[in-house]
Amino acid sequence: MQELQASTAPAGQGPAALPEAASLEAAGYVALPAPAARARFDAAGTALAGPAWESFAASWAALEPDRFMADGGRYRLRRHAAFRLAPGTAPQRLPHRPHYQTTEHNPLNGGIERWFAPVTPEAEASPALAALLEGARAVFDALRPGTDWLVEMHQFRIQARTGEAGKPTPEGMHRDGVDFVMVTLVGRHNVAGGVTGIRIDGQPGEQSFTLEQPLDSVLLDDHRVWHGVTPIAPLDPDQPGYRDVLVLTFSVRLPPSPGAAGRHTGPE
Repeated sequence: MQELQASTAPAGQGPAALPEAASLEAAGYVALPAPAARARFDAAGTALAGPAWESFAASWAALEPDRFMADGGRYRLRRHAAFRLAPGTAPQRLPHRPHYQTTEHNPLNGGIERWFAPVTPEAEASPALAALLEGARAVFDALRPGTDWLVEMHQFRIQARTGEAGKPTPEGMHRDGVDFVMVTLVGRHNVAGGVTGIRIDGQPGEQSFTLEQPLDSVLLDDHRVWHGVTPIAPLDPDQPGYRDVLVLTFSVRLPPSPGAAGRHTGPE
């Protein structure tokens, strides 16, 4: 897992201003251990620790079943929301909408509109979510300044049961069909497995690491990187096990303004 020292440089000054953005541009992904993620996304230490974080993490206990699993699995719970992050403005929640992926990007569950339970108002208002949205935006804005982003928020709980594998990515190694992705671990309980695999276009082999501690995160350039996660199983078969993650996907909603400088990290 590639560890970075967090920087306090302001966003919007190009990749060199943020080491995370520079690493993302160079390698296609950057993994942030929890201490580095907190330092980057919550310098004040009030949003991603203490009561604010605990309340946000507790919202994963209220997710609802994913009823669109083509493999018949009952192991995935989730909620979904969409936001607009326009330049210089606070995140704006958009009317509830379906989640859609092509079968090219999701051969298991793609090709249909999937309506998931909406993210609750309490989770939406969380300082923790605000810190993660703004922190991810700062990194991605350094690569595409002036972008009007469409962000989809996915809360996932993958359950581990005796006799049924919990599959974080049942579609296998995949791309999400967006521009950038941030995956943040919210918690793990009584599970083994859940190893993240990374395959980069033009490079042989795979790299792997495990998100183990709350706030361990990985940021991906979806144009260049394929990713997947191995199944999870309960350590103690008599106790419930689960893996909770937050996934934020960033897609270009409108092109950057004509005067915005910066290099795109992948094909249009």
